[in-house]
Amino acid sequence: MSKERVIFCDFDGTITVNDNIVAIMKHFNPTGWEAIVQRIVDKTISIRQGVGEMFSLLPTSRKDEIIEYAIGNAVIRDGFKEFVDYCKEHGIKLLITSGGIDFFIYPLLKPFPIPTEHIYCNASTFEGSVIEILWPNRCDEHCATDCGMCKTSIIRSYDSERYERIIIGDSITDFEGAKLVDTIFARSHLIEMCEQLKYPYHPFDNFFDIMKQLEAEPVT
Repeated sequence: MSKERVIFCDFDGTITVNDNIVAIMKHFNPTGWEAIVQRIVDKTISIRQGVGEMFSLLPTSRKDEIIEYAIGNAVIRDGFKEFVDYCKEHGIKLLITSGGIDFFIYPLLKPFPIPTEHIYCNASTFEGSVIEILWPNRCDEHCATDCGMCKTSIIRSYDSERYERIIIGDSITDFEGAKLVDTIFARSHLIEMCEQLKYPYHPFDNFFDIMKQLEAEPVT
């Protein structure tokens, strides 16, 4: 019996051309954000802690300005619309699994027919004096990396005996998930990590590349 295909697709730097969190920080440039990024890269703090600390540097008085910039600056990668249609046509479950934030992810995905329950990301509140990030998709008992938005927990919820699990991503936040799946589509930093550990992967520049490869490989 063939397996059902389920795709776990990153958002920042994957669906969008650039990383939206980094773009927001560079544009508004709050004091101290670059040092936080370096601590994340050095793994002296977790992704969850780092993202939370970065957004706490931004005052909620600039809410409208921040949201407008985040949405207006983002560029959707070529072929994504066609890719969403392709998944629907072929009965492939497409899940958006992102360490990004709801206030820009939901508006940017609104033009595409993706059910809200298939979008996993971090949440936010603007009720205090600074932006607070909320974490509705924390790590399960099998993950101790304090991801914030735990992609591996979501992947594990889809039985490998029933599903052919596919990940599409570009960065460190996708790497742990890449260890669990059947097929990896990678670009940027994820390629470097796959090559270091000799994980097989398919490189991509756009979503047309991914569709072409999916067509070439029948469901297992």
